[in-house]
Amino acid sequence: MSSLYLREDLEAVEVGARLSITGAEAKHAATVNRTRPGQTVMIGNGRGLVATGEVIDATAAELTIDVETVLRVDRPQPSITLVQALAKGDRDELAIQASTELGVDRVVPWAASRSVSRWEGAKVAKGRERWSAIVREAAKQSIRAWVPEVGELASTKQVAALGADSRVLVLEPDASTPLTALVPDARPIVLVVGPEGGIAPAELEALTAGGAELVRLGETVLRTSTAGPAALAVLNGALGRW
Repeated sequence: MSSLYLREDLEAVEVGARLSITGAEAKHAATVNRTRPGQTVMIGNGRGLVATGEVIDATAAELTIDVETVLRVDRPQPSITLVQALAKGDRDELAIQASTELGVDRVVPWAASRSVSRWEGAKVAKGRERWSAIVREAAKQSIRAWVPEVGELASTKQVAALGADSRVLVLEPDASTPLTALVPDARPIVLVVGPEGGIAPAELEALTAGGAELVRLGETVLRTSTAGPAALAVLNGALGRW
């Protein structure tokens, strides 16, 4: 299987062109993936453009291919945003990694009232940078033409406001409506996943007041690290992505 490498400054490329990547991506290709001349790899910009071609040169300083095909992939519609509550350990990171592999289009970190983990001060920028690195690598691993955006740390009020122009679905074990019963429409979808202790009653009230719908996944309670990916699998089927 071909590997995908990212070059974010790539705006356009034509078949027959010679295309290179340098820096950390080239080093990873040569020293970790052991990419060699003659192999076929892909170079994309993370915004829908992917070029595929045979490797001409592969060193820790530069990877070069002769472009054989160029693919331009439209952003999926309707888009799916995962609002993931901050969680202890690496559970929130596991959630966004798997969700990226499963096709989420945007990730928003949520400072829920019951979140044990907190991003404060310098941790806000550091945490977002960490999440961006995770979704970037997950997008490469799953050969995605679009790398999900990681939004700013959101408060409950800001999450509730997303209902103004999106269909907000809140995963809640006690909800009466199963996610599988929903019929998608043209609106962008926002999937909200709470922290380990669940979403607080006041937060559920704020979210539903903003137009959110409460939905459940089966009869059991999933961890915050698995609820989002499980819901994405259901939505992928409902939207015809799978």
